[in-house]
Amino acid sequence: MNILLTGGTGFIGSLLLPTLLNPSEYGASHRVTVLTRRPAKFAVKHQDAIIAGHLRVIGTLAELTPEDRYDAVINLAGEGIADKPWTSQRKRDLYDSRFTLTESLVTWIASAKSKPAVLISGSAIGWYGSQGDKVLEEGALPHVEYVHELCQSWERAAAAAEAHGVRVCLLRTGVVVGAGGGFLRKLLPLFGLGIAGPLGTGQQYLSWVSLTDIVQIILRLLHDTSLNGAFNATGPRPVTNAEFTQTLAKLLRRPAFIRLPASVLKLAMGEMSTLLLDGQRVIPSRLLQAGYEFRQASLEEALRAALGQRRTP
Repeated sequence: MNILLTGGTGFIGSLLLPTLLNPSEYGASHRVTVLTRRPAKFAVKHQDAIIAGHLRVIGTLAELTPEDRYDAVINLAGEGIADKPWTSQRKRDLYDSRFTLTESLVTWIASAKSKPAVLISGSAIGWYGSQGDKVLEEGALPHVEYVHELCQSWERAAAAAEAHGVRVCLLRTGVVVGAGGGFLRKLLPLFGLGIAGPLGTGQQYLSWVSLTDIVQIILRLLHDTSLNGAFNATGPRPVTNAEFTQTLAKLLRRPAFIRLPASVLKLAMGEMSTLLLDGQRVIPSRLLQAGYEFRQASLEEALRAALGQRRTP
């Protein structure tokens, strides 16, 4: 396939890209065009693949023409929602990096003389909003709040590609557990200092997915033409924040008894504290119904893989 990939330098994209460029269980390797805000830096890092003709890099969507032909588009672009406080400007940046970019991508699809067969577009389990311990499948109704509205706009922009005959798959991704990035990278220094512990009550649910599985889920959606619509890209066994903390502490052999009160998080993070204090108990029902088999179905398996640990006999 010839694939257009946005977000190819992010946490998920950094593993997805080499997976696409190398032969997989689905057959031959693919040709990939990556949209990145730093094309020169990216080109230096991947010059061998570019010289070989397997990889193209662009800095803006304006570089695409109606004559460009792609079999698939994978849209993972979006600034990190927890990277900076949610000021008014930051909310605009989050919106532009998701809705505005996706809208522009669909505008190009509309102009393309040869349409891609599929658009796989990012979203997040924040679409559901905070719903306590309620089990959330893809058909659940949302609790309307800021993150839901952000994800709703993002999904609506991607779904517009259906009007052009494109199969659209929406990835409602949970907290991604993997080496070198994401939630885990922020937590490990705290455990190293011995100052980690549950957040707030610790009873809020954390719906996670391993980095290995999110890449495999994307590949499945890419190749299985029977699948479309929204998919919960989470592991099959969500845990509470306290369970997550206890499991990671056990594997690291570090204490994790210092509970951080909700009031402190709200004072330090403002509205963004909802990402840590509110939760979603999300089940990947549609993936399970489609027969997807998780490589790392338990949190301990995912954490061991991320930490480079082997399971003891």
